[in-house]
Amino acid sequence: MDLAEFNSAWLRAWSDKDTAKLLTFYHPETLYKDGQVPAGLNGHKALAGYLDNLFKMTPPMEYVPDEVWPIPGGFCGRWICTISLPDGTRRKMRGFDLVLLDGDKITLNEVYTHNLP
Repeated sequence: MDLAEFNSAWLRAWSDKDTAKLLTFYHPETLYKDGQVPAGLNGHKALAGYLDNLFKMTPPMEYVPDEVWPIPGGFCGRWICTISLPDGTRRKMRGFDLVLLDGDKITLNEVYTHNLP
């Protein structure tokens, strides 16, 4: 598998706020963690509910891959996100994903972010 292509397509689904498409990247029993759910969410049902709510509550966000580093069992990927706020301004956020894979399905996704000036 080409990890850079996988990462790019996956981030595009995040930008598109496409829950159904995103779930195709995740193993049915995936574990997902980010700053909002540090204890994690297990499985498609929990992740789908979280994503649907998250996407309703957030403005347009475009994720652009920055770098991908292969690691045993997966990859680490850094990205830049441009957030388009309702007042017409934009802000940027940098993020980093730890991704473990079973074949071409994400079994673990830990997300770390911080705002950029």
